[in-house]
Amino acid sequence: MMRNRMKKKDAQSALIQSYIGSSEKQQQLYKKTLIVVILSQIFGGAGLAAGITVGALLAQDMLGTDSVTGIPTALFTLGSAGAALFVGRLSQRYGRRFGLASGFLAGGLGAIGVVFAALTNNIFLLFGSLLIYGAGSATNLQARYAGADLAGSRQRAQAVSMAMVSTTFGAVAGPNLVGVMGNFATSIGIPALAGPFLLAASAYILAGLVLLILLRPDPLIVAKAIATAQKTDSKLQVAGNSDTFLLNKRGVFAGAAVMVFTQFVMTAIMTMTPIHMGHYGHTLQAVGLVIGFHIGAMFLPSLVTGYLVDKIGRAVMAIASAVTLLVSGIVAALGSADSMVALVTALVLLGLGWNFGLISGTAILVDATSTSTRAKTQGSVDVGIALSGAIGGGLSGLVVAHFSYGILSIACGIFSLLLIPIIIWARIGKHKEPSQIQVTENSI
Repeated sequence: MMRNRMKKKDAQSALIQSYIGSSEKQQQLYKKTLIVVILSQIFGGAGLAAGITVGALLAQDMLGTDSVTGIPTALFTLGSAGAALFVGRLSQRYGRRFGLASGFLAGGLGAIGVVFAALTNNIFLLFGSLLIYGAGSATNLQARYAGADLAGSRQRAQAVSMAMVSTTFGAVAGPNLVGVMGNFATSIGIPALAGPFLLAASAYILAGLVLLILLRPDPLIVAKAIATAQKTDSKLQVAGNSDTFLLNKRGVFAGAAVMVFTQFVMTAIMTMTPIHMGHYGHTLQAVGLVIGFHIGAMFLPSLVTGYLVDKIGRAVMAIASAVTLLVSGIVAALGSADSMVALVTALVLLGLGWNFGLISGTAILVDATSTSTRAKTQGSVDVGIALSGAIGGGLSGLVVAHFSYGILSIACGIFSLLLIPIIIWARIGKHKEPSQIQVTENSI
């Protein structure tokens, strides 16, 4: 058995080594990785959307009160934040395949736990399972990094955008299957509201298995091997292109700030828009229409955004994100609350600004990190993204309660402009640190 294990390890090492000197094989693996990630993201999107659609309703039904309807979202977000760190560290140590598959499988187990909680009417099991279920959301977000591991500097944003677009298909399908899964659950003796979690469990587990089986060889492990080979090349050492110089701290901060700020602004305004519309007599159908346009704007433009980020630069698109969010806030604040056109316009701009920010910020972060720390750093940043969304959603209610929806929207728009001096600061820092320019010339 030991001999077979050694042979298997040697064969795997030889396979990884075969990619180091062949740019053609690297491109082939890059394209294969994108296909596998896209497939997993379709399932992952369905798992994410199907479950969160009815989580609050299930808690309300089990306890018979509205006072706990916010707890599922809070637990889901907290679980997502913790899992982001866990998945990032697993990926850094064992590769994307193991890290991402573990996250999706954990999300699937959490969804199964929710179903058992509904069957046994156990609220503590429900809350604990929702916490674990959040791992699927974190993994769904981190999978975008896997496609960029072997991408060239002018391909990274497009690789991220492909993963995001593929998430849309599952995210759209999930909520539309809520009724079907509810009927199926009832037919087998499970509460109807637990039905979508059956879909979520199946989708997350399938996403995990797709990655576990098909993501071979692991793109991050291959990228590490390539970086190690480059590091030992004497010519590259003379040029200062050593792995020890591959951490651009300003670039990491700038990329993280872009994603954290845009997540905060987007979540704050989006969370309170349905409440705002309800105060002015809009129907649930109208609310669904506005949020539907918003979600579409968050993901569907990704391919174009990725192309623009790679073509005209990370900094330009990050600044475009801030400006778009500002315009969204102004339209939301000054537009008539009775006008569906104004509301849709504001929320579409909000989704588009978030899209610009997430893709440009991700590209900046990937550019600014080395393979030796990349996955761990990405996981830590995604923790910040999850927490910023939770804080934005929580603070938005307080602002609207004490002031107004208009004040919230304007304040969020102005807040987003803080990204502009951060991006300028990061660009200035890049030119002051020539040892980092060799390897991060496209980072900002």
